[in-house]
Amino acid sequence: MQEKSHTETPYTALGFYHKISQLRADTWNALTRDLGQLVRLRNDARARQLIKTIDIKLTRLEIIEDYHAFPSKEDFRHIRTLFHREEYATLEKVVKRLVRALISESYRRRHVDLSETDADAEDLETLDALNQLRRGHPASSSSAQPYFELLIVDNCSPQEEEVVREAFHHLRRPEDKFVYDVVTARSFEDALIAVLVNPNIQACLIRFDFPFKSKYNLSALRRYLEGLSEQALENQSEAERSILLSSMIHELRPEVDQFLVTSSDVESTASSDIRHFNRIFYRETDYIEQHHTILRAIDSRYRTPFFDALREYSKKPTGVFHAMPISRGKSVTRSHWAGQMIDFYGINIFLAETSATSGGLDSLLQPYGPIKKAQEYAARAFGARQSFFVTNGTSTANKIVVQALVKPRDIVLVDRDCHKSHHYGMVLAGAHVSYLDSYPLNDYSMYGAVPLKEIKKTLLTFKRNGQLDKVKMLLLTNCTFDGVVYNVRRVMEECLAIKPDLVFLWDEAWFAFATFNPTYRPRTAMHAARTLRERYRSEAYGEEYAAWKAEFDQLDPDDDATWLEQRLLPDPEVVRVRAYATHSTHKTLTSLRQGSMIHVYDQDFRQKVEAPFHEAYMTHTSTSPNYQIVASLDVGRMQAEMEGFELVHAQVEAALSLREQLYTHPLLQKYFQVLKNSDLVPAEYRQSGVETYYDPASGWDQMEEAWAQDEFVVDPTRITLAIGQTGIDGDAFKNDYLMNKFGIQINKTSRNTVLFMTNIGTSRGAIAYLLDVLIKLAKEFDRRWEESSRPERKLIEHRVHSLTRELPPLPDFSRFHDAFRRGAETTEGDIRSAYFLSYDEENTEYLRFDNGELQARMRDGRDVVAASFVIPYPPGFPVLVPGQVVSEEILHFLQALDVTEIHGYRPELGLLVFTSAALAEPPVY
Repeated sequence: MQEKSHTETPYTALGFYHKISQLRADTWNALTRDLGQLVRLRNDARARQLIKTIDIKLTRLEIIEDYHAFPSKEDFRHIRTLFHREEYATLEKVVKRLVRALISESYRRRHVDLSETDADAEDLETLDALNQLRRGHPASSSSAQPYFELLIVDNCSPQEEEVVREAFHHLRRPEDKFVYDVVTARSFEDALIAVLVNPNIQACLIRFDFPFKSKYNLSALRRYLEGLSEQALENQSEAERSILLSSMIHELRPEVDQFLVTSSDVESTASSDIRHFNRIFYRETDYIEQHHTILRAIDSRYRTPFFDALREYSKKPTGVFHAMPISRGKSVTRSHWAGQMIDFYGINIFLAETSATSGGLDSLLQPYGPIKKAQEYAARAFGARQSFFVTNGTSTANKIVVQALVKPRDIVLVDRDCHKSHHYGMVLAGAHVSYLDSYPLNDYSMYGAVPLKEIKKTLLTFKRNGQLDKVKMLLLTNCTFDGVVYNVRRVMEECLAIKPDLVFLWDEAWFAFATFNPTYRPRTAMHAARTLRERYRSEAYGEEYAAWKAEFDQLDPDDDATWLEQRLLPDPEVVRVRAYATHSTHKTLTSLRQGSMIHVYDQDFRQKVEAPFHEAYMTHTSTSPNYQIVASLDVGRMQAEMEGFELVHAQVEAALSLREQLYTHPLLQKYFQVLKNSDLVPAEYRQSGVETYYDPASGWDQMEEAWAQDEFVVDPTRITLAIGQTGIDGDAFKNDYLMNKFGIQINKTSRNTVLFMTNIGTSRGAIAYLLDVLIKLAKEFDRRWEESSRPERKLIEHRVHSLTRELPPLPDFSRFHDAFRRGAETTEGDIRSAYFLSYDEENTEYLRFDNGELQARMRDGRDVVAASFVIPYPPGFPVLVPGQVVSEEILHFLQALDVTEIHGYRPELGLLVFTSAALAEPPVY
């Protein structure tokens, strides 16, 4: 294949690789249409134009398909030959067969010979497509061998490629658990782009010597290759270059199994830093050994220990004499009335229902067998040192971690608008809570995230007041419900510079999927913890820290600016990396509802935490956990390791397609504003200066730049629409329009926004349906305006003004009352004592603010103190917590809310507050 300039379209440089699979599918479909028109065309001028268009599409596809096993390079040479010979009718048939094979994925199950163009071959592809539609998806057939592709990195000729490909093809056996095909990359850059754009690649064999540069202009690699010099790489030895390539592939796709084939001294190579290689082969090693080694490596990720054990158990004949009538389905199979449960769910779910922990099964509370193994596999998949399954949701996972790490009167820094489970966890643990305020987004009635400077300032306050030793944990939500994502590594690094043993709990309930995408992964807790641990152990960091410390010591340590205005580095001699993450696996990956995980990367876990952690786990975990949930977590982990990269990439693609239409459709823009980076992240936290990931000219090429540099970024898979111009509030839009009229479900709204989330199950068809619904609604709003009378239009204008201009400022946390504070100079409060003080009725009273009663008490000089959590939905965060002083700003916000659901508030009675007498000498609980 000849090198091409690729200046005709930005697509050909793979700068649009975020949408590469959609681009691939759409281009093949467009090529089919163009060829059909060309074959039937009689107009020479139009034919010449079509031929040019087809040539451009073939050039684009030639680059993309160079990184895929099907169609093979030989297949594409056949297509090009037909095109150059002007055999357009035959070419149309070949391309149609190819497209059908891609759609039906028949190439995964059998060899597709594109040189065959007879009717029988076409009928076979059509039958495959029909079978795929009937089954819903080829993967639903449990008897089919899972398919993957092996990437071979080797600078070989086209003839040598075919020899290697055929050698591996001949090793296939019907009894193999998997079937695979071979795709080759001839350079360092090509290998990296292959693992980025081809999700079918599950294993990589790096062979012999290969150059650095690709013949293509691969703009998608700019960020990944930053700092690498072609000349330096060309001067490296074969082993050095292979090891560097291996480390970069691991950073992009850590799940990919890697193998090295070397012609040099294999023993000396094995003594190098080859940690990312599963095995090293000497060049004389035969293909069959490589074949079996690769299959075994894939099988180690494909295994589902507990799910397999549960399936085996369900087949065993057993006598049930324990307290579960539904076990083995007995209570429903024998019922004259409850049989519809079996009709609906099927029998297997009941055959697998048991409370047994033996007979091949395991105990979740004290695992020793398949559950233990499944949790070890989960730790591998998510980059943790330990992982634990939780069967009653991330609310419980959060409480387990807090109870394991926090003793009564330990100080915990918490973002105030976090999930309510954290607030209740503080109550249970008896923590002294120091609430951190996120930056407000007043125009949309939502919060962003907590700025690093705010966190550092709080830590410094405790340090100056001699209380830093009491600060135990920093608890933050990453990413937030609205998609704001922290720079996790930087937050941890700078906080550890102030308090080197600080524990981090990152609530990643909505971010479990992020591990399986190379752009998202660096902003996850486990990846950041592992990266920092390796960084602090290196000699290079020791030198960097020494130089930084020498410069830092010249500054005034008592000046806050010394600490707040520059980047801080922790002392490698004393720093301890201690990070925990909680995942709602069921929210963003495959799991039954309430399936969650706890991931741990804590250097002190074995020494300090393991025993209290297991006590906390016992405290909150049911003694009768649902095995179906445990099995689904096991399967969800396997799926994430095997195809998480592909599924998350498709999720991002779907979100980008939706955003692109919302950015550019004139009618949609009239009523809906999709919030971009600059809307959700103020300029001071966007060091890259990127305002939006999308540019009509260059596409989605700015996302990596923002995610690499900025303090906060926005997850593009969360699409927040500002709907103020409709004159309809978020709650009404969600229920009356989206759900009741069109059956579209969403989770979150604010007063003037609605949030749409894509996930790994979102299809392009679902995106098209949502866009169709939004266009229909926009047309309905147009008709409403056109048909309204003058008074009705005034009413609409008033509603729009109210939702876009009359938005109450979001209140900051006021303060804890002095009765619940132990230090006059710091902000922490004893939330537990306040919470339990309200249990005695004589300590509390109700005060209404809708009639001015509460305001009158405040004007008289009384500190009115909340005795319960007050949580309006939306926005869903506590406006008041027990022990917090009610402020004018909080009252103004509550009065301006037009929501009907406010937990902890009874309109007919008012706010529950403490009496003055109760606050005089409150007991400590």
